[in-house]
Amino acid sequence: MEFRCRLGTTSGEIIEGVYVAQSEAALRRELEDQGLHVLSLKPRLGWGSLSFGGSRKVTRHEFLVFNQELATLLKAGMPLVQSLDILRTRLTNPLFKSVLDDVHEKVRAGTALSDAFAEHGDLFPSVYTASLMAGERSGNLDAVLRRFVAYSKTVDLVRSRTISAMIYPVILIALAMVLVGIIVVKVVPTFTEFYNSFDSELPLSTRMIVAVSDFVRAQLWLILIAIGGAAAGFFSWIRRPGHGAQFDRMLLKLPFVGPSFHKFSTSQLARTLATLLGGGIPLVNALEIAARSTGNRHMGQELNIVATRVREGQSFSAMLLERQTVPDVAIKMIEVGESTGALTEMLNSLADFYDEEIETEVGRFVTMIEPAMLVIMGIVIATIVLALYLPLFQLTSVVGR
Repeated sequence: MEFRCRLGTTSGEIIEGVYVAQSEAALRRELEDQGLHVLSLKPRLGWGSLSFGGSRKVTRHEFLVFNQELATLLKAGMPLVQSLDILRTRLTNPLFKSVLDDVHEKVRAGTALSDAFAEHGDLFPSVYTASLMAGERSGNLDAVLRRFVAYSKTVDLVRSRTISAMIYPVILIALAMVLVGIIVVKVVPTFTEFYNSFDSELPLSTRMIVAVSDFVRAQLWLILIAIGGAAAGFFSWIRRPGHGAQFDRMLLKLPFVGPSFHKFSTSQLARTLATLLGGGIPLVNALEIAARSTGNRHMGQELNIVATRVREGQSFSAMLLERQTVPDVAIKMIEVGESTGALTEMLNSLADFYDEEIETEVGRFVTMIEPAMLVIMGIVIATIVLALYLPLFQLTSVVGR
């Protein structure tokens, strides 16, 4: 693993460079043995790894398998340091292995497991490090790890079901666009050359199709550059501070699909809070962690405001109602959970309720969109073909002139 280091020599000179070592702890020892003072040391990560929501991170599957095995070893009575030592030798991902080597060194030196993973916070979700901290405080680390694994699997399952249901409509749309593109770019010019051999005016619909085809063929590169420029401009805009939250807020306001986005974000939020509260994290801290973990940045901002007000003594459900952070049904269920002292159980029930609703809505949407797309594709293609063949119906009169 590569590390970018800033070092100080005994003569007061500052050295900056990239060094290769198995772990951060091993590199620190090596540099200190050389008489160098480590001023800063950061991993220089590559771009080839999969992620939890960005690049330069370990795969979700490998991370969950690691936590399942760690929980099993701890439940069997294996000491933490020995468990980490066993698991790190079995990893095939070089990035994850180097990180776990560093975590093992720190834990063996007396650092808490949560603190050791927190130093690599850009690689792991904040829910995970918070869960580890709760497990260490309660002395029930293996149960907390199993709860985190169950949480991650449930969130992944809902996401994968939603994506799988949308694959077929996306394929239909893509095929329709490709087919229309082939007709406009390749087929229409052939008919145009044929009709130009006749000195006769074409029907209006045919002239429109020919004009569109001529424009697309003449300005194809300009159209592609414009599309690419628009996409680049959109991604540049959304990366600016605050714009991502604005875009996520617009997603929640979209007709038809906006409520489903809202329900999915609410389900993710509820399950995250339930996992943290079940591990013993106080409500305010759980809200702050959930705000960083939720996929919808607008809801994350609102949740930070809610957390601040709850810290000041306000009711959680009352603040959710005031900020309109989640749907009304969710607020009612959270209010009942607060009043009965069963907030964790109610949050889990809320997440399950919305997961079922999302699955039903997505299934209904797919059931409706598939025939609708087929009908639209048929109408568009039939219109184009009819416009192209319409002059043939008038061919006799054209030849007679």
